[in-house]
Amino acid sequence: MGDSKSNSNSDRAVGEEVSRLIDSAKELQDSASSLISRTTREDEALRQRALALDSAIRTLRCSISSLVRNGNLDPKEADKLEEELYRSSYILSEGDAAAFIPRKSHGRFLSMFLGPINVRATRKDVQLKVKEEYNSFRDRTAFLFLFFPSLLLVLRTWIWGGCLPALPVQLYQAWLLYLYTGLALRENILRVNGSDIRPWWIYHHYFAMAMALISLTWEIEREPDCAQKQRGVQLFLKWAIMQGVAMLLQNRYQRQRLYTRIALGKARRMDVVWGETAGVEGQLWLLAPILFILQGFEAYVGMLLLKTALVGVVSEWQVTTCGILLIIMAAGNFANTVETLLAKSRFKAKMKKSKSKPELNPQSHS
Repeated sequence: MGDSKSNSNSDRAVGEEVSRLIDSAKELQDSASSLISRTTREDEALRQRALALDSAIRTLRCSISSLVRNGNLDPKEADKLEEELYRSSYILSEGDAAAFIPRKSHGRFLSMFLGPINVRATRKDVQLKVKEEYNSFRDRTAFLFLFFPSLLLVLRTWIWGGCLPALPVQLYQAWLLYLYTGLALRENILRVNGSDIRPWWIYHHYFAMAMALISLTWEIEREPDCAQKQRGVQLFLKWAIMQGVAMLLQNRYQRQRLYTRIALGKARRMDVVWGETAGVEGQLWLLAPILFILQGFEAYVGMLLLKTALVGVVSEWQVTTCGILLIIMAAGNFANTVETLLAKSRFKAKMKKSKSKPELNPQSHS
Protein backbone atom coordinates (compact mmCIF):
# COMPACT_ATOMS: atom_id res chain seq x y z
CA MET A 1 0.00 0.00 0.00
CA GLY A 2 2.78 2.40 0.92
CA ASP A 3 4.63 1.78 -2.33
CA SER A 4 1.53 2.36 -4.47
CA LYS A 5 0.77 5.59 -2.64
CA SER A 6 4.34 6.78 -3.13
CA ASN A 7 4.18 5.96 -6.85
CA SER A 8 0.89 7.84 -7.14
CA ASN A 9 2.42 10.93 -5.54
CA SER A 10 5.42 10.72 -7.87
CA ASP A 11 3.19 10.42 -10.93
CA ARG A 12 1.16 13.40 -9.77
CA ALA A 13 4.31 15.47 -9.20
CA VAL A 14 5.70 14.61 -12.63
CA GLY A 15 2.37 15.41 -14.25
CA GLU A 16 2.22 18.77 -12.50
CA GLU A 17 5.79 19.55 -13.61
CA VAL A 18 4.94 18.66 -17.21
CA SER A 19 1.86 20.87 -17.08
CA ARG A 20 3.91 23.71 -15.63
CA LEU A 21 6.49 23.41 -18.39
CA ILE A 22 3.78 23.36 -21.05
CA ASP A 23 2.25 26.50 -19.58
CA SER A 24 5.68 28.15 -19.45
CA ALA A 25 6.32 27.25 -23.09
CA LYS A 26 2.95 28.72 -24.13
CA GLU A 27 3.62 31.86 -22.12
CA LEU A 28 7.05 32.24 -23.68
CA GLN A 29 5.58 31.74 -27.14
CA ASP A 30 2.95 34.41 -26.50
CA SER A 31 5.60 36.83 -25.21
CA ALA A 32 7.85 36.17 -28.21
CA SER A 33 4.96 36.63 -30.64
CA SER A 34 3.97 39.86 -28.93
CA LEU A 35 7.55 41.14 -29.05
CA ILE A 36 7.96 40.24 -32.72
CA SER A 37 4.66 41.90 -33.57
CA ARG A 38 5.58 45.03 -31.64
CA THR A 39 9.06 45.12 -33.16
CA THR A 40 7.63 44.69 -36.65
CA ARG A 41 5.29 47.63 -36.13
CA GLU A 42 8.12 49.78 -34.78
CA ASP A 43 10.40 48.75 -37.64
CA GLU A 44 7.74 49.68 -40.16
CA ALA A 45 7.21 53.05 -38.49
CA LEU A 46 10.95 53.77 -38.52
CA ARG A 47 11.19 52.61 -42.13
CA GLN A 48 8.45 55.02 -43.16
CA ARG A 49 10.17 57.87 -41.33
CA ALA A 50 13.51 57.04 -42.94
CA LEU A 51 11.94 56.87 -46.39
CA ALA A 52 10.15 60.15 -45.86
CA LEU A 53 13.34 61.86 -44.69
CA ASP A 54 15.36 60.46 -47.59
CA SER A 55 12.69 61.60 -50.04
CA ALA A 56 12.59 65.05 -48.46
CA ILE A 57 16.37 65.42 -48.80
CA ARG A 58 16.23 64.43 -52.47
CA THR A 59 13.34 66.79 -53.15
CA LEU A 60 15.07 69.69 -51.43
CA ARG A 61 18.24 69.08 -53.44
CA CYS A 62 16.25 69.26 -56.66
CA SER A 63 14.58 72.45 -55.46
CA ILE A 64 17.94 74.06 -54.67
CA SER A 65 19.29 73.14 -58.10
CA SER A 66 16.19 74.58 -59.74
CA LEU A 67 16.46 77.83 -57.77
CA VAL A 68 20.11 78.22 -58.75
CA ARG A 69 19.33 77.64 -62.42
CA ASN A 70 16.55 80.23 -62.32
CA GLY A 71 18.76 82.77 -60.57
CA ASN A 72 16.62 82.87 -57.44
CA LEU A 73 19.35 81.58 -55.13
CA ASP A 74 22.95 82.63 -54.74
CA PRO A 75 25.30 79.79 -55.78
CA LYS A 76 27.47 80.35 -52.73
CA GLU A 77 24.48 80.00 -50.44
CA ALA A 78 23.37 76.96 -52.44
CA ASP A 79 26.75 75.32 -51.83
CA LYS A 80 26.33 75.81 -48.09
CA LEU A 81 22.85 74.32 -48.19
CA GLU A 82 24.09 71.40 -50.27
CA GLU A 83 26.81 70.75 -47.73
CA GLU A 84 24.29 70.72 -44.90
CA LEU A 85 22.03 68.38 -46.86
CA TYR A 86 24.99 66.12 -47.53
CA ARG A 87 25.65 65.94 -43.80
CA SER A 88 22.04 64.98 -43.20
CA SER A 89 22.21 62.34 -45.91
CA TYR A 90 25.52 61.08 -44.51
CA ILE A 91 24.04 60.70 -41.02
CA LEU A 92 21.05 58.89 -42.48
CA SER A 93 23.08 56.51 -44.62
CA GLU A 94 25.93 55.85 -42.18
CA GLY A 95 23.99 55.54 -38.93
CA ASP A 96 21.75 52.80 -37.63
CA ALA A 97 18.84 54.29 -39.56
CA ALA A 98 20.49 53.07 -42.78
CA ALA A 99 19.06 49.63 -42.06
CA PHE A 100 15.58 50.99 -42.78
CA ILE A 101 16.41 52.48 -46.19
CA PRO A 102 15.84 50.12 -49.12
CA ARG A 103 18.99 49.18 -50.97
CA LYS A 104 19.60 47.87 -54.45
CA SER A 105 18.13 44.51 -55.38
CA HIS A 106 20.26 41.41 -55.15
CA GLY A 107 20.32 40.91 -58.90
CA ARG A 108 20.42 37.76 -60.97
CA PHE A 109 24.06 36.95 -60.29
CA LEU A 110 23.62 36.58 -56.54
CA SER A 111 20.32 34.78 -57.00
CA MET A 112 21.94 32.35 -59.42
CA PHE A 113 24.77 31.46 -57.04
CA LEU A 114 23.14 31.85 -53.62
CA GLY A 115 19.44 31.47 -54.27
CA PRO A 116 16.76 33.55 -52.50
CA ILE A 117 18.99 34.45 -49.56
CA ASN A 118 19.01 37.92 -48.06
CA VAL A 119 22.66 39.02 -47.95
CA ARG A 120 21.96 42.50 -46.65
CA ALA A 121 23.22 43.02 -43.11
CA THR A 122 21.07 45.14 -40.83
CA ARG A 123 23.92 45.99 -38.45
CA LYS A 124 26.61 48.40 -39.55
CA ASP A 125 29.42 46.44 -37.88
CA VAL A 126 28.49 43.36 -39.91
CA GLN A 127 28.50 45.40 -43.12
CA LEU A 128 31.95 46.74 -42.29
CA LYS A 129 33.19 43.20 -41.66
CA VAL A 130 32.00 42.28 -45.16
CA LYS A 131 33.96 45.22 -46.55
CA GLU A 132 37.10 44.31 -44.60
CA GLU A 133 36.87 40.73 -45.83
CA TYR A 134 36.63 42.04 -49.40
CA ASN A 135 39.74 44.18 -48.87
CA SER A 136 41.57 41.22 -47.34
CA PHE A 137 40.62 39.06 -50.33
CA ARG A 138 41.95 41.71 -52.71
CA ASP A 139 45.21 41.94 -50.78
CA ARG A 140 45.78 38.19 -50.84
CA THR A 141 44.90 37.74 -54.48
CA ALA A 142 46.97 40.75 -55.61
CA PHE A 143 50.17 38.99 -54.54
CA LEU A 144 49.04 35.75 -56.18
CA PHE A 145 48.02 37.64 -59.32
CA LEU A 146 51.61 38.83 -59.54
CA PHE A 147 53.24 35.57 -58.44
CA PHE A 148 51.54 32.97 -60.66
CA PRO A 149 52.24 34.48 -64.11
CA SER A 150 55.78 35.40 -63.04
CA LEU A 151 56.38 31.80 -62.00
CA LEU A 152 55.00 30.44 -65.28
CA LEU A 153 57.22 32.72 -67.38
CA VAL A 154 60.31 31.88 -65.30
CA LEU A 155 59.66 28.14 -65.58
CA ARG A 156 59.04 28.51 -69.31
CA THR A 157 62.49 30.03 -69.77
CA TRP A 158 64.50 27.91 -67.35
CA ILE A 159 62.84 24.50 -67.35
CA TRP A 160 60.29 24.08 -70.13
CA GLY A 161 62.53 25.11 -73.01
CA GLY A 162 60.48 28.07 -74.17
CA CYS A 163 57.16 26.19 -74.42
CA LEU A 164 54.43 26.37 -71.81
CA PRO A 165 52.80 23.02 -70.98
CA ALA A 166 49.02 22.96 -70.96
CA LEU A 167 48.34 21.85 -67.38
CA PRO A 168 50.05 24.69 -65.45
CA VAL A 169 48.46 27.30 -67.71
CA GLN A 170 45.01 25.77 -67.29
CA LEU A 171 45.47 25.58 -63.52
CA TYR A 172 46.28 29.28 -63.56
CA GLN A 173 43.20 29.97 -65.67
CA ALA A 174 41.08 27.95 -63.24
CA TRP A 175 42.44 30.10 -60.42
CA LEU A 176 41.52 33.22 -62.41
CA LEU A 177 37.97 31.89 -62.73
CA TYR A 178 37.84 31.44 -58.95
CA LEU A 179 39.32 34.90 -58.40
CA TYR A 180 36.92 36.80 -60.65
CA THR A 181 33.91 34.82 -59.40
CA GLY A 182 34.90 35.59 -55.81
CA LEU A 183 35.34 39.27 -56.58
CA ALA A 184 32.01 39.47 -58.41
CA LEU A 185 30.16 37.78 -55.55
CA ARG A 186 31.74 40.01 -52.92
CA GLU A 187 31.16 43.18 -54.93
CA ASN A 188 27.51 42.34 -55.50
CA ILE A 189 27.08 41.76 -51.77
CA LEU A 190 28.83 45.04 -51.00
CA ARG A 191 26.60 46.85 -53.48
CA VAL A 192 23.49 45.44 -51.79
CA ASN A 193 24.85 46.72 -48.47
CA GLY A 194 25.31 50.28 -49.71
CA SER A 195 28.76 50.36 -51.29
CA ASP A 196 29.50 52.73 -54.17
CA ILE A 197 31.02 50.19 -56.56
CA ARG A 198 30.35 51.21 -60.13
CA PRO A 199 28.35 48.71 -62.17
CA TRP A 200 31.06 48.57 -64.83
CA TRP A 201 33.60 46.98 -62.49
CA ILE A 202 31.17 44.22 -61.67
CA TYR A 203 30.45 43.74 -65.37
CA HIS A 204 34.20 43.76 -65.97
CA HIS A 205 34.55 40.78 -63.67
CA TYR A 206 31.68 39.05 -65.46
CA PHE A 207 33.61 39.40 -68.73
CA ALA A 208 36.79 38.21 -67.02
CA MET A 209 34.94 35.18 -65.64
CA ALA A 210 33.70 34.32 -69.12
CA MET A 211 37.20 34.69 -70.55
CA ALA A 212 38.74 32.49 -67.85
CA LEU A 213 36.07 29.85 -68.39
CA ILE A 214 36.54 29.88 -72.17
CA SER A 215 40.32 29.78 -71.88
CA LEU A 216 40.05 26.55 -69.89
CA THR A 217 38.83 24.87 -73.08
CA TRP A 218 41.56 26.50 -75.17
CA GLU A 219 44.12 23.96 -76.33
CA ILE A 220 47.65 25.12 -75.56
CA GLU A 221 49.64 24.43 -78.72
CA ARG A 222 53.19 23.09 -78.42
CA GLU A 223 55.69 21.99 -81.04
CA PRO A 224 56.22 22.75 -83.79
CA ASP A 225 56.66 26.52 -83.63
CA CYS A 226 55.14 26.83 -80.16
CA ALA A 227 56.74 30.24 -79.60
CA GLN A 228 54.51 31.79 -82.26
CA LYS A 229 51.43 29.81 -81.30
CA GLN A 230 51.83 30.71 -77.63
CA ARG A 231 52.57 34.37 -78.27
CA GLY A 232 49.13 35.45 -77.06
CA VAL A 233 49.45 33.40 -73.87
CA GLN A 234 52.87 34.89 -73.13
CA LEU A 235 51.63 38.44 -73.63
CA PHE A 236 48.62 37.75 -71.45
CA LEU A 237 50.90 36.52 -68.65
CA LYS A 238 53.03 39.67 -68.96
CA TRP A 239 49.89 41.79 -68.82
CA ALA A 240 48.81 39.87 -65.70
CA ILE A 241 52.13 40.77 -64.04
CA MET A 242 51.54 44.45 -64.77
CA GLN A 243 47.99 44.12 -63.48
CA GLY A 244 49.28 42.59 -60.26
CA VAL A 245 51.64 45.53 -59.73
CA ALA A 246 48.78 47.97 -60.33
CA MET A 247 46.56 46.10 -57.86
CA LEU A 248 49.25 46.29 -55.18
CA LEU A 249 49.69 50.03 -55.74
CA GLN A 250 45.95 50.61 -55.62
CA ASN A 251 45.54 48.58 -52.46
CA ARG A 252 48.34 50.44 -50.70
CA TYR A 253 47.98 54.07 -51.75
CA GLN A 254 44.33 54.49 -52.64
CA ARG A 255 42.97 52.72 -49.59
CA GLN A 256 44.94 55.04 -47.31
CA ARG A 257 43.41 57.99 -49.14
CA LEU A 258 39.95 56.44 -48.86
CA TYR A 259 40.30 56.05 -45.09
CA THR A 260 41.24 59.73 -44.88
CA ARG A 261 38.18 60.71 -46.92
CA ILE A 262 35.96 58.59 -44.69
CA ALA A 263 37.41 60.27 -41.59
CA LEU A 264 36.71 63.69 -43.14
CA GLY A 265 33.14 62.70 -43.99
CA LYS A 266 33.78 62.92 -47.74
CA ALA A 267 33.22 59.20 -48.31
CA ARG A 268 31.05 56.56 -46.73
CA ARG A 269 32.33 53.74 -44.61
CA MET A 270 31.09 51.12 -47.07
CA ASP A 271 32.90 52.73 -50.01
CA VAL A 272 35.76 50.74 -51.50
CA VAL A 273 38.67 51.38 -53.85
CA TRP A 274 37.58 51.06 -57.47
CA GLY A 275 39.72 49.70 -60.23
CA GLU A 276 40.26 53.17 -61.69
CA THR A 277 40.18 55.27 -58.54
CA ALA A 278 43.00 57.75 -58.13
CA GLY A 279 43.85 59.54 -54.95
CA VAL A 280 45.82 62.71 -54.42
CA GLU A 281 47.80 64.41 -57.14
CA GLY A 282 50.98 62.41 -56.54
CA GLN A 283 49.05 59.18 -56.88
CA LEU A 284 47.50 60.45 -60.10
CA TRP A 285 50.93 60.88 -61.65
CA LEU A 286 51.90 57.38 -60.53
CA LEU A 287 48.75 55.33 -61.11
CA ALA A 288 47.09 56.95 -64.11
CA PRO A 289 49.95 56.20 -66.55
CA ILE A 290 50.16 52.62 -65.26
CA LEU A 291 46.43 52.15 -65.73
CA PHE A 292 46.48 53.58 -69.25
CA ILE A 293 49.47 51.41 -70.19
CA LEU A 294 47.67 48.36 -68.81
CA GLN A 295 44.54 49.15 -70.78
CA GLY A 296 46.50 49.71 -73.98
CA PHE A 297 48.43 46.49 -73.49
CA GLU A 298 45.20 44.63 -72.76
CA ALA A 299 43.70 45.88 -76.02
CA TYR A 300 46.93 44.97 -77.84
CA VAL A 301 46.79 41.39 -76.54
CA GLY A 302 43.15 41.19 -77.63
CA MET A 303 43.97 42.40 -81.13
CA LEU A 304 46.91 40.00 -81.32
CA LEU A 305 44.61 37.10 -80.47
CA LEU A 306 42.20 38.20 -83.18
CA LYS A 307 45.09 38.46 -85.63
CA THR A 308 46.33 34.95 -84.85
CA ALA A 309 42.81 33.65 -85.43
CA LEU A 310 42.33 35.54 -88.70
CA VAL A 311 45.64 34.52 -90.26
CA GLY A 312 45.08 30.90 -89.29
CA VAL A 313 47.93 30.43 -86.82
CA VAL A 314 45.45 29.38 -84.12
CA SER A 315 41.97 29.34 -85.62
CA GLU A 316 39.98 28.10 -82.63
CA TRP A 317 36.84 29.97 -81.60
CA GLN A 318 38.21 30.42 -78.08
CA VAL A 319 41.00 32.63 -79.43
CA THR A 320 38.57 34.94 -81.22
CA THR A 321 36.20 35.16 -78.26
CA CYS A 322 38.97 35.89 -75.74
CA GLY A 323 40.37 38.57 -78.04
CA ILE A 324 36.99 40.29 -78.30
CA LEU A 325 36.48 40.12 -74.53
CA LEU A 326 39.91 41.64 -73.86
CA ILE A 327 39.20 44.54 -76.22
CA ILE A 328 35.79 45.15 -74.62
CA MET A 329 37.31 45.18 -71.13
CA ALA A 330 40.13 47.48 -72.21
CA ALA A 331 37.70 49.94 -73.80
CA GLY A 332 35.40 49.90 -70.76
CA ASN A 333 38.29 50.37 -68.35
CA PHE A 334 39.65 53.26 -70.42
CA ALA A 335 36.26 54.99 -70.57
CA ASN A 336 35.73 54.67 -66.82
CA THR A 337 39.25 55.87 -66.03
CA VAL A 338 38.80 58.95 -68.20
CA GLU A 339 35.39 59.60 -66.67
CA THR A 340 36.84 59.43 -63.17
CA LEU A 341 39.77 61.72 -63.98
CA LEU A 342 37.42 64.26 -65.57
CA ALA A 343 35.16 64.15 -62.52
CA LYS A 344 38.17 64.74 -60.27
CA SER A 345 39.34 67.67 -62.39
CA ARG A 346 35.87 69.24 -62.28
CA PHE A 347 35.78 68.78 -58.51
CA LYS A 348 39.21 70.39 -58.12
CA ALA A 349 38.15 73.31 -60.32
CA LYS A 350 35.04 73.78 -58.22
CA MET A 351 37.09 73.73 -55.01
CA LYS A 352 39.56 76.29 -56.39
CA LYS A 353 36.70 78.50 -57.47
CA SER A 354 35.05 78.34 -54.06
CA LYS A 355 38.38 79.16 -52.36
CA SER A 356 39.06 82.08 -54.65
CA LYS A 357 35.72 83.78 -53.90
CA PRO A 358 36.63 84.82 -50.33
CA GLU A 359 39.89 86.26 -51.66
CA LEU A 360 38.11 88.31 -54.32
CA ASN A 361 35.37 89.64 -52.06
CA PRO A 362 37.64 91.91 -49.93
CA GLN A 363 39.11 93.38 -53.11
CA SER A 364 35.66 94.14 -54.48
CA HIS A 365 34.73 96.04 -51.31
CA SER A 366 37.94 98.08 -51.26
